[in-house]
Amino acid sequence: MTAPLLDIKDLCAWYGPSQALHGASLQLHAGELVTLLGRNGAGKSTLLKTVMGMVNPCAGSILFQGQELLGRAPHHIGRMGLAFCPDDRGIYATLSVRENLRLPPVVAQGGMTEDELYELFPNLAERARSAGTHLSGGEQQMLAIARILRTGARLLLLDEPTEGLAPVIVDRIGELIRKLKGRGYTILLVEQNVHFAAELADRHYLMESGRVTDMFDAATLLRDFDAVTARIGV
Repeated sequence: MTAPLLDIKDLCAWYGPSQALHGASLQLHAGELVTLLGRNGAGKSTLLKTVMGMVNPCAGSILFQGQELLGRAPHHIGRMGLAFCPDDRGIYATLSVRENLRLPPVVAQGGMTEDELYELFPNLAERARSAGTHLSGGEQQMLAIARILRTGARLLLLDEPTEGLAPVIVDRIGELIRKLKGRGYTILLVEQNVHFAAELADRHYLMESGRVTDMFDAATLLRDFDAVTARIGV
């Protein structure tokens, strides 16, 4: 097997005196869609933020294409081809949909044009002049994902994109993520909706108390579904 695109080893991170990650390790290969499952407070979002250089202090190793990310500033990491979609979506309320889309810099060739994004997200095309505050929760989530697709990043870190959304919108987000995987994106997806994750991912990591405690392939998760969901508490 080729070397992993993202290789996280013994990752530790702290918020002040509180340690949030306790030696977490995982690997992600190019073109994979991998989910990170776990209870609230398990450290899933912290892991994504630490990869993006948003949590300090931290220790361990995060290799992306063989290059160490620890110690780099978030904007340097973004320019290496990683993009983060936060769970709060980060939509600027006073800016229009079009202005929100244009905010992130293009970091590499291959990013989607505005026309391509509007084709992928027809709702956003209809609301292009609308302010962020006028969008529904589902539209805000679509805008948050669309915004990072414009950058040209090929590794996407998605933090609970289905949280708080109606089932019909969750289905649309699932269809979108399948399309992105089909286009060759590599995706690390934080989720608590195990049903949603089980239908999408190649592999699943389970986090507990700041550690990655298990890894399941898709078939194993489906076979042991009840046991896994019991450990997650859903």
